Amino acid sequence: MGNIRTSFVKRLSRELIETHRGQFTTDFDENKKLVMEYSTVSTKHLRNKIAGYVTRLVRLEQNQS
Repeated sequence: MGNIRTSFVKRLSRELIETHRGQFTTDFDENKKLVMEYSTVSTKHLRNKIAGYVTRLVRLEQNQS
């Protein structure tokens, strides 16, 4: 079974990747810092969920190329 993410996490992650193309990497800790810098997420838990999904999307994008 996998993780179920809310539509807010998915939407915000995709928006961050689109607006800041090339900034995000496959490193979760680096993405955490970038999410904190580029968004107004209020909680650590939500920031980590978004950074994790961004990391996953970047990995999937690299595997398709």
